[in-house]
Amino acid sequence: MPRTDAIATASVPFNKPYVTGSEFAYIQEAIDNAHLAGSGPFSRRCSDFLCDRLGASAVLLTHSCTGALEMAALLADVGPGDEVILPSFTFTSTATAFALRGATCVFVDVRDDTLNLDEQLVEGAVTDRTRAVVAVHYAGVACAMHELKTIAQRNGLMLIEDAAQGYLADVDGSPLGSFGALGALSFHETKNVISGEGGALVINDPALVDRAEILHEKGTNRRAFFRGHVDKYSWVDLGSSFVASELAAAFLWAQLEHDEWITARRLEVWDRYHAGFAGLEAAAALRRPVVPDGRRHNAHMYYLLLPTGAARDRAIAELAERGVNAVFHYVPLHSAPAGQRLGRAAGSLAITDDVSARLLRLPLWVGMSDEQVERVITSVHQVVGG
Repeated sequence: MPRTDAIATASVPFNKPYVTGSEFAYIQEAIDNAHLAGSGPFSRRCSDFLCDRLGASAVLLTHSCTGALEMAALLADVGPGDEVILPSFTFTSTATAFALRGATCVFVDVRDDTLNLDEQLVEGAVTDRTRAVVAVHYAGVACAMHELKTIAQRNGLMLIEDAAQGYLADVDGSPLGSFGALGALSFHETKNVISGEGGALVINDPALVDRAEILHEKGTNRRAFFRGHVDKYSWVDLGSSFVASELAAAFLWAQLEHDEWITARRLEVWDRYHAGFAGLEAAAALRRPVVPDGRRHNAHMYYLLLPTGAARDRAIAELAERGVNAVFHYVPLHSAPAGQRLGRAAGSLAITDDVSARLLRLPLWVGMSDEQVERVITSVHQVVGG
């Protein structure tokens, strides 16, 4: 059973990276193996585990989720003149991966319940230049993937999942990252399962596997060489240094061994928050997260929507005075300087603008004590309901 360290209750940080206790031994094993670069024994172990977990054709570990998204953009063959549909309410990497290839980011509004891409608006944003749709699973709650998959197929578009926050969440029992032709996972220290920095490209379309391996290996057919398929390897395509190091993979393996336990502990905190704020929601003081039927979330995040942006900003300051580190989230990409230069809005983005101004994220990490969780709940009641 993974260990939970005693944590001082003097303050409640927003995040504290969790370690199972096996990371150090596995890193030492990687050092003893004398293989510290990527694609070593731990990398293969993690890739095989994730491939089995997700039912994918292949999974390639990357140095970050950003790297996985950049690989997805290359595999989608987008370039100047092409368009990619995505939400504005997301991290910059979702957009920059495609903007780097010269594509225009077309921003579509989010739903007001899950804060995910509004599937009912996607088809109206499709033009003859659209090449892909990117679904971002906000807070580990799935987008409407069955509907988005149908829309993508009907319009001949590649469906890509930004599942950075979605590991071990699902729709009707099918894991996030398994619906699109490609999916991207994150193992950044703020995620549920971590390697410090890290990610993975999930490849569900078997026709993309061979090229993905070439892009992964800096544009070379190195893997084919090691399999004995060619007598030497050479530069055959675009690519970059996307590979994760064996040290990161060793750390990740310790986490993957306990992924369900970690998720269960996060869910315990999430459920306590959700029950603790029910009264405030009933009193119209805030709104809690919404998880639609048929979607299992992974407790990646617990957020509250306060009545106004001013109320959110005031809550952040007053919670800090009480030793609770609560934070805001994304500044919408369409309103950012680069977003205005590299993308365009498809219709109104009123919900995106509204929720981004009112959203408050609360501390949630494995190892939070009962006292810390109660301190957060009590503090929010004092600040919001007082």
